[in-house]
Amino acid sequence: MTPPHRTVFTFDYTDESLARRVERSLRPEIGDIEGDRTTALLSRKGATLRLTVEADDLVALRAGCNTWLTLSSVAESAAQDR
Repeated sequence: MTPPHRTVFTFDYTDESLARRVERSLRPEIGDIEGDRTTALLSRKGATLRLTVEADDLVALRAGCNTWLTLSSVAESAAQDR
């Protein structure tokens, strides 16, 4: 069953290689840091990443969004420094 709360973040990058580096940084965390009340899905099409955070309740959704936005920011910074 799909959790009742969902947020979708779309990240558009200047080129596909940057999007790929960010994706590779985030991919290992999918399924690894999720809690009992949240899940995350990651997909990439060209230079666009799509991150979906789903949760059983709004508190868990907020916490999940904060976690994934922080991880995304760190991954972007690391990918751009290359």
